[in-house]
Amino acid sequence: MTFPTVNGSNLLRQKLTLPQDFQCRYNLVFVAFQQWQQREVDSWMALASELEESFDGLAVYELPTIQSKNFFYKTLINEGMRAGIPNPKSREHTITLYLDKADFRNALDMTDEAHIYILVIDRQGNEYFRTRGTFNAGNEAVLRQILGQLFQ
Repeated sequence: MTFPTVNGSNLLRQKLTLPQDFQCRYNLVFVAFQQWQQREVDSWMALASELEESFDGLAVYELPTIQSKNFFYKTLINEGMRAGIPNPKSREHTITLYLDKADFRNALDMTDEAHIYILVIDRQGNEYFRTRGTFNAGNEAVLRQILGQLFQ
């Protein structure tokens, strides 16, 4: 699966084109479709931070994915997220995507929006790992194995 080219803005108000504007060679990406899914993302954050420290060349990103809206609505959502995320690095690595969610999911073969998706992708959009939902030890083991192979 190849990550499609999409445009978004991070919470520092920088416009980005993904996947080429990801900072690192490999990127651990959390795609969320609903506000309540932040709990699922948070369940992975201790591991994500550890992996980012352990593997030079790995960056962690959150991609809140929202159906395309008007300017006022986008501003309201983005400023609300900015207020809730004071950490500059977290703001830099939270990139909101306003797009046609169905088209985006279809391009990535994501069957539904019931859970978050966790991906490892490079700046060309190549996918190396995929799972969905809340953190669990089985997925952690597979993720660690794949990252170990990628960073040999």
